[in-house]
Amino acid sequence: MQHTFHRDRFTWLAYLSIAFYGYYLNALGPITPFIKEELQLTYTVSSFHFTAFAIGILLVGVGGHLVIRRIGPRYSLWLGLFGMSLSALLLLAGRHPVVTIGASFLMGLVGSLILAIVPAALADQHGEMKAVALSEANVIASLFSTFVPLLVGWSAHSIGEWRWALGLMAGIPLLMFLTIGRDSSSAAASTSTKELVQSEQPLPPLFWLYWVGIVLGVSVEFCMVFWSADYIEQVLRLTKADAAQAVSLFLMAMIIGRLLGSRLVQWFSTRAVVTVSIVVAGIGFLLFWRTENVLAALSGLFLTGLGVANLYPLTLSLAINASNGNTVQAGARATLASGTAILALPLALGGLADAVGIRLAYTVVLILLIGIFLILRMTGRKPRIEMNQTV
Repeated sequence: MQHTFHRDRFTWLAYLSIAFYGYYLNALGPITPFIKEELQLTYTVSSFHFTAFAIGILLVGVGGHLVIRRIGPRYSLWLGLFGMSLSALLLLAGRHPVVTIGASFLMGLVGSLILAIVPAALADQHGEMKAVALSEANVIASLFSTFVPLLVGWSAHSIGEWRWALGLMAGIPLLMFLTIGRDSSSAAASTSTKELVQSEQPLPPLFWLYWVGIVLGVSVEFCMVFWSADYIEQVLRLTKADAAQAVSLFLMAMIIGRLLGSRLVQWFSTRAVVTVSIVVAGIGFLLFWRTENVLAALSGLFLTGLGVANLYPLTLSLAINASNGNTVQAGARATLASGTAILALPLALGGLADAVGIRLAYTVVLILLIGIFLILRMTGRKPRIEMNQTV
């Protein structure tokens, strides 16, 4: 396997673009309590902000490849970046839930073009080293996402206005364009544009198996992010504040895990790294789930994050590799997978927790991890000729 990896200006543009998207995606949670209080909303209406964003992701997953083919990946990327900035400013200016929820929808709809185009562009540019590029992109995105609650809290307490944390970030696309954007039209990027626009073949069944794996992997990640604080409070008997802070262990482990994963795929096959990641996540989750000892459970939470970290970027790499060069559709459909997981699984786990309790409901995470492992086994054993037949 090739052991050298070159990051040009286009690569850094792609990294920063996906980090910008991740920042605003993860900002909705921390800012929702402020919007709820200011607009005097119910919990149900407040939750519509994230639902609207997720619906936007789903729509891009269904039809985003048509936009990308029509105007090209480069213009699609800048449309996503500047469109997300303007939508965020609309959210900050909104004084009615119709406006703020509508702005959240636009953020998901226009901004998710970034999520659709960046993996495809990185895969085309870096070829056999695409797993490295996708892992590094997600490391940077994780770093940006981790700072969101800190910056929202800091701006609310120190400046007296939570909007600064989002408003200042809205200028990042312009800064990116002025510094690295205009000089990033490399030959690799131009070649990528041709290949992406011309590729119109249906995706093979092998891609769709990996697509299910993406859904399951993202579901595990967001089930842990959304509900682990409540689980820690209910089962481990920590206070709300301590439980919320404990979730940072999972997020920190995600950063470390993706950083390690970006290095491991330079020396081992992507499938091998994904397999080890599933095992690590499974062991960590069992430790977190089956004990009431706080130290042991929190250690399990950290270990779970370490394993879960690479499930999305590396399964995405496998899916794009199985797309027979149709990276535009692959990127868009991968976005659909993420949107489906974010919208459905945490909500389903929450409903199940209402019915049977949070501890028993968390069995879902173990089932999801087993599902990813089985998909990896299926894709490894299926005859290559059969798997590459298109639908």
